[in-house]
Amino acid sequence: MNKLLLFILLALCVFLLLFRLENTPPAAHSWLTTGDERHLLEKQADKLLQDKQQHIQTIAIDKQKTYQQMEGFGAAMSGSSAYLLSDKLSGKARDALFADLFTEKGIKLSFLRHTIGASDYSVDANGNPATYTYADQQGPPEEPLRYFSTARDQTVITMLQKAKQHNPSLQIMGTPWTAPPWLKYGEQTWNGSYLDYTNQNTYKIYADYFVRYLKAYKQKGLPIDFLSVQNEPLFSTDAYPSMTMNAAEQRHFIQNYLGPALQNAGLDTSILAYDHNWDKGKSYAETVLNGASAYTAGTAFHCYEGDAETGSDVHQLYPEKGIYFTECSGGAWSTDFGNNLSWLMEEVIIGATRNWSKTVLMWNMALDEKNGPANGGCSNCRGVITVNSQTGAITKNVEYYALGHLSKFVQPGAVRISSTQLPNIHTVAFYDKEAEEIILLAANTSNKSEKFQLAEGAHYLAYTLPPQSAVTITWKASETK
Repeated sequence: MNKLLLFILLALCVFLLLFRLENTPPAAHSWLTTGDERHLLEKQADKLLQDKQQHIQTIAIDKQKTYQQMEGFGAAMSGSSAYLLSDKLSGKARDALFADLFTEKGIKLSFLRHTIGASDYSVDANGNPATYTYADQQGPPEEPLRYFSTARDQTVITMLQKAKQHNPSLQIMGTPWTAPPWLKYGEQTWNGSYLDYTNQNTYKIYADYFVRYLKAYKQKGLPIDFLSVQNEPLFSTDAYPSMTMNAAEQRHFIQNYLGPALQNAGLDTSILAYDHNWDKGKSYAETVLNGASAYTAGTAFHCYEGDAETGSDVHQLYPEKGIYFTECSGGAWSTDFGNNLSWLMEEVIIGATRNWSKTVLMWNMALDEKNGPANGGCSNCRGVITVNSQTGAITKNVEYYALGHLSKFVQPGAVRISSTQLPNIHTVAFYDKEAEEIILLAANTSNKSEKFQLAEGAHYLAYTLPPQSAVTITWKASETK
């Protein structure tokens, strides 16, 4: 009898324990960055999701309402960045930095852009400004690209390979600043001008140039996932490698030359249109996508003019095409950490993703203490990190933390879901189906603390966010009812 009673008591205890475990609310995990820099993507104490509170502003999250699937977050492995990472760091320091940048030990960046040939941040082996394409010298008429070579990209290639070793799923985008000068109209120059439209053979040669580049990088273990035809095609300068290409010309080139050339070569690289500022993006995208839609995966944008809502405008016109945010740089023109964090969150990190962007990329991954080495371009731009060229010391800039608030938690394949905005709190949320996890990024851009509660299904959590600060909160999603 005593044994039977003991068995019943034990069974009851197990039942009660299982019931309690089953009904214990899940924990919310959070990471905080504050405008005063006291917390920098710092893990906070876990909190249990709780009952709904009254009389508090609420951020409602609905994983049933979905938007775009994310491709990744990152920056550009420019020539200057690759040089600093390769030549100014010890092997041990470089390994630690790449683990921080590209693995779960740090912010796990998942997307890199690089320049096809030189840009305004390209240097030689000694860190001196260097301007080049992959075919500076024209070959004979029967083989115009005889002298094609990516050899001068070797440092960039090596650093991309190292990044890919740390994150094998890393995606790469290539963008040219200029075509070989001998393919341009009139004076043969790297800096400015445009393709020689008077000779249609120009477009055939240039399409072949891209095919050779894609094959060369693939042979190096670096398949290129995305390709834009021209960086900032509505701007050129005599200060650094550049070239203009209007929307009608880009449409013509993609539709009749580049798209078919990639298809005939068996290359599955996705072509992106535009790759310039938000302000003129809608009309440019309309022109290209109306004529070259079959070969164009989407439209790429930069942050320097206009606003992120252009992404939604283009998505509304072409909902089957992707929106990609591919460049923005901070700089010495704005050095207040809190102001920079708030602007980046509102306009870029949250602004771009809430307006359908599948990527968020900053410009240079690394620059030195003098904002270089540059090749005729911006003299006061800031990298995601700063590498001191004299000491090798690494400084993580505000862009590192802004990117990290999504890249560390939102993996490629996660889907943006509905989240409401509050007057002073900007939000974006994602659902990772594989992990059954919700990720919410909330940024308080005001100068006072803001209290709110998140609400998702039966889950609630009250949180007080300091001024000019950002928090990423993750938790197991409520079961769908």
